[in-house]
Amino acid sequence: MKLARQFWLIIALGAAIMVPGAPASAQQNLEGQVLLAGEPVVRATVTLWAAGADVPAQVAQTQTGADGRFALNAIRAAGKAPVYLVAKGGTARGTANAGANNAIALMVLLGGPLPKTVIVNELTTVASAFVGAQFIKGEAISGNPLGLRIAAGNVPNLVDPATGQWGKVLSDPLNSTQTTTLANLNTLGSLITAFATTTNEDWRARFLKAATVPGGTTPKNVIEVMAGIARQPWADPKTLYALFDEAYPQPKDGSRRKAPFVPYLAYVPDDFALSLCFAGGGVYSAGRLMFDAEGNLWSGQNWMAGSQSGVNQSIGGGVVKLSPNGTALSPPITGFTGMGIDGVGWGTAVTRDKVWTTSFNGKILVMDFNGRPVGKESDFPFKEKFLGLMGIGVAANGDVWIADGSDNQLLHFPGGRVKDGRIVKVAGLKSPFDIVIDAQNRVWVSNSQSDTVVRFPADDPSKAESFRAGIGVRALALDSKGNAWVASNMSLDFPPPVIPDGASIMEQFKIAAGHMLKVLETNPKMVTGVVNMIRPDGSQPAPTGFTGNKAVSVPWGLNIDGNDDVWIGNFWGRGVVLMAGDNTKGHPAGTKTGDAIHVFKGGSIQMLTDVSIDAAGNVWAANNWNDLNGAAAPDPLRPTSTWGGGSGITVIYGVAAPVQPPRMGMVRRP
Repeated sequence: MKLARQFWLIIALGAAIMVPGAPASAQQNLEGQVLLAGEPVVRATVTLWAAGADVPAQVAQTQTGADGRFALNAIRAAGKAPVYLVAKGGTARGTANAGANNAIALMVLLGGPLPKTVIVNELTTVASAFVGAQFIKGEAISGNPLGLRIAAGNVPNLVDPATGQWGKVLSDPLNSTQTTTLANLNTLGSLITAFATTTNEDWRARFLKAATVPGGTTPKNVIEVMAGIARQPWADPKTLYALFDEAYPQPKDGSRRKAPFVPYLAYVPDDFALSLCFAGGGVYSAGRLMFDAEGNLWSGQNWMAGSQSGVNQSIGGGVVKLSPNGTALSPPITGFTGMGIDGVGWGTAVTRDKVWTTSFNGKILVMDFNGRPVGKESDFPFKEKFLGLMGIGVAANGDVWIADGSDNQLLHFPGGRVKDGRIVKVAGLKSPFDIVIDAQNRVWVSNSQSDTVVRFPADDPSKAESFRAGIGVRALALDSKGNAWVASNMSLDFPPPVIPDGASIMEQFKIAAGHMLKVLETNPKMVTGVVNMIRPDGSQPAPTGFTGNKAVSVPWGLNIDGNDDVWIGNFWGRGVVLMAGDNTKGHPAGTKTGDAIHVFKGGSIQMLTDVSIDAAGNVWAANNWNDLNGAAAPDPLRPTSTWGGGSGITVIYGVAAPVQPPRMGMVRRP
């Protein structure tokens, strides 16, 4: 007996050694429950998959018991994120379908470390499909590792996988009451319930047809349905809502519908997009949005959170950092500060190893990725006093270029070396605003007090040439073909503002904003602003610019996604515009470059400056201004005097083709 005990002790020790680094209490089982309309699903097949860049790998599989519960050996997935569960078939207790139901297909996407228990239901399916939309093909999930981590990390914001109920961010006071995201989520979840429980095969067929994107194939189950709706939530919301209305008719006495999830939509939506707004960490009046290589968002803020700042009086904001799932990583109210900065406009850029920020007061802050300044003000070699520094362009070779918006010049830092900085004079600059550098190492600069974009070889600024765009040129971005996309506040037929030379940036904003507001408010039907595309050879397919059939309304920022589509931040129009780029692949037949595909609006989308796309295909929108009285009135109303700056940064999930950060030159696909 003694020898036998020693033998089994050796075997046990050997088994422990076979799991390197695993503590004695390492979780080996992932326990959970599959629910439909709140009822257990019996005999459903539950499969645990590991997602990655290639075909997903099956980790384990089992069936649910009489109470819908299951347990899987997940040791092979421990510490490897993300993974996902797919539950198929089975019988939902309390439904009209007494036998096995092949229409049941539910999922949940999980990040690491794995939870102890998990719920798989309609809401986890909707949340997982939306955040992972760009990586779902059929029931399989695969794609770039960073994007997959971002997707898995955002599921709990919408739905808590441990409970199957609403996530903390979705249910917070801002997101639960100020947008329709909660109602959108619940309505889609109820449609899943109806699809899995109805005995009306015609309804089910019409549901699949309504969820089929133009030119696409009919989805086979609700996982594919939800991923398709997530990618194009504007495709057919009217029909989808009609199907919800049919499945859960409104009682004539006005009482609640018998939908399984409330609150649901009371009106036909413009789209079924799911978005969340994130704040904290000093977020207030966000300017440029930039991602680092790990997917963290960096943005300089015009004004300090909580202040009564506007164009007349202001306390400058700092630099904010948000994790890929929107968690604030910078100090509250002030954000990151240092090296003398006080208020940031368009000047935020991320290189491979640093974050650069410019300030309204002419200072430059260079930080590491923990928000720590890497030097002192005195490290910069300039004796000149700068008044208002704006956009920052980063070249593929590491060069950093900065626009001096008050003195019509540029600052150049070869290889990003602060001590080697120098002033560069370029003909044709008129309050330079944004900078991008193309694959030929040519520097493109927008002119905010003009209607031109200047381009010159980085090694020979004397060879500058100009291209006409709209009036008040703002953001620049380069697609994968090297086309430069340009956003201009005003169309060429709009009366231009008169701004004196040498005006500070805030004074420029005050004059330009006051002028635009006066003209637009006295002409309520007027829409102004254009987007231009300038090819590498300097030609323009639309010399007067694209308006997207007037969907573009005082555009400010823009960026390009992995499909070369253009995403635009409307300042006056309070919306995110999706415009077809030079590549119209994936859009309905007849779509032309410059056509507006859709405009996203919502209660948490305010007057936008920038929009930016992350590695998971989520679109982040910078709320820069909100209340015009608070932002521009000489003596604002006191109750809303802190509403001048925009509140939070809004994320629209899964609607764009992913891109690889950081943005240095042309857009890059992961």
